[in-house]
Amino acid sequence: MKQKLWTLLLVLGLFLSVLAACNNNSNKDTEKETEGSTEEGEKVLNFTNPETIPSMDPSLATDESSFIYLAATMEGLYRLDEEAKPAPGIATEHKVSEDGLTWTFTLREDAVWQNGEPVTANDFVYAWQRAVNPDTGSEYGPYMMNGVIKNAEAVSSGEMAPEELGVKADGDYTFVVELENPTPYFESLTTFGTFFPLNQKFVEEQGDKFATSSETLLANGPYTMGEWESTSSSWDLVKNKDYWDDDVVKMDKLTFEVIKDPQTAVNLYTSGAVDRVTLTSDLVDQYKSHEDYTVTADTFVYFIKFNQETTEALANKNIRAAISRAYDKQALVDEILNNGSLVANGLVPADFTPMPESGDDFREVSGDLVTYDLEKAKELWQKGLEEIGKDSIELELLTDDDATTKTMVQYIANQLSTNLEGLTINLKQVPKEQRLDLDTNMNYELQISRWGPDFLDPFTFMNLWTTDSGNNAMGYSNPEYDKLVQETATTLSQDNPARYDNFLRAEKMLFEDAAIAPIFQSSRAQLVSPKIKGVYVNPFGATFEYKYADVASE
Repeated sequence: MKQKLWTLLLVLGLFLSVLAACNNNSNKDTEKETEGSTEEGEKVLNFTNPETIPSMDPSLATDESSFIYLAATMEGLYRLDEEAKPAPGIATEHKVSEDGLTWTFTLREDAVWQNGEPVTANDFVYAWQRAVNPDTGSEYGPYMMNGVIKNAEAVSSGEMAPEELGVKADGDYTFVVELENPTPYFESLTTFGTFFPLNQKFVEEQGDKFATSSETLLANGPYTMGEWESTSSSWDLVKNKDYWDDDVVKMDKLTFEVIKDPQTAVNLYTSGAVDRVTLTSDLVDQYKSHEDYTVTADTFVYFIKFNQETTEALANKNIRAAISRAYDKQALVDEILNNGSLVANGLVPADFTPMPESGDDFREVSGDLVTYDLEKAKELWQKGLEEIGKDSIELELLTDDDATTKTMVQYIANQLSTNLEGLTINLKQVPKEQRLDLDTNMNYELQISRWGPDFLDPFTFMNLWTTDSGNNAMGYSNPEYDKLVQETATTLSQDNPARYDNFLRAEKMLFEDAAIAPIFQSSRAQLVSPKIKGVYVNPFGATFEYKYADVASE
């Protein structure tokens, strides 16, 4: 079951949708998009997106939407293929030294940027140095490269110049990378958005305007970004005819529009204007017998972050532990979400990675680390209140403002306020981009957040909460936790059984400290048209691979 489900995730090719224009200002757009999958003789597919794109800068992107569109318009050394395995991208091959520390990539000579300039090894050198340069302010650069690329940690902390990063160009088409330690998952890292190349001259010419509009972006991937600005509620992906593998790209254009109301999206689907919609719990009951209904598991885990530096209450472990146990997660996934999601009682998701020797699922081996337990929650709550000398607490819960999240957080807030006497929860619901900014600046108390894996290894989850992680942003620090996680990338890097033992111990410690409170592992209940093919769902990295998108022949 574990391996079958993971394999299923790799081969699903169902996820493209044809979206009729939902722009109330243009009847012409609506007429155009209901014509089907062609527009003036071109192949066109139309999609929805749940939010605006927070960032198209590979160094600054941190969220699902950003990485989806970066992967569609850009390409790194490798990219994930139809089976979510690294396949040649800008690199045609690589060699690894016997000690595993030096990787030499041979780059193809027919890859060009959107402006016609060749993609060279220097583009990778510049991009990787930029990602760890503290002046850039990247979260993902240090998160992905520290402890992996030689000198990355010293560069990101300002102790060394960016030029000291372990990367160099040996001519235009040979890129050499020196690692800090042998890294089992390094090849898969090279498919991720943070590692995409950048044309130095173009980026520096754009200055602060870089990656804020279609005109200030430069693609080297399957598509270019059309009609987009940083505040846009609609945009296009247009086939990049200069892409080295453009023969494989079948679609002329993919259009996207932000639709936050699920009922609006369903109305478009049932009218034939949209080919994929995500269903909220009330709509699941209405459409689960529909022939196009499908449920797809994914590897995103939702949790509550506690900002330990904001209030005295959240600095108290018993208060945090009480909140972690005070909401009924089973009722949440069964009744509120109603979409196949699973209760999360840990951090690393189910059916994500097997143990190296037994093959057992990591989640099953690690077990349930924090469960709904109202009696225990009340006991810890009273103990925490006594320790801080209060009989009531008022806390603000920061969340996204999409329809599904609104329903979920109202349920959680009600559960917490009802089950923990003296607790008042005030909701602060904002657009996702704003929530991410508030998170980065630690300007919140409680927050509903989530994480999807960036590569196929537990490290992608466990490294989030080390003291110096740019994704921590909640004041949590445990030197023993840091040591366990760091050892998996250093002294134990070539001993997978020992690495996974450290991961198990570190995950247990994370919840003993009540650092975060797990909620659920998400699934998607959707209506998906059977005529859509060639869009693959990745178990890590960018959620969707659009390179192979096509429309089935009728």
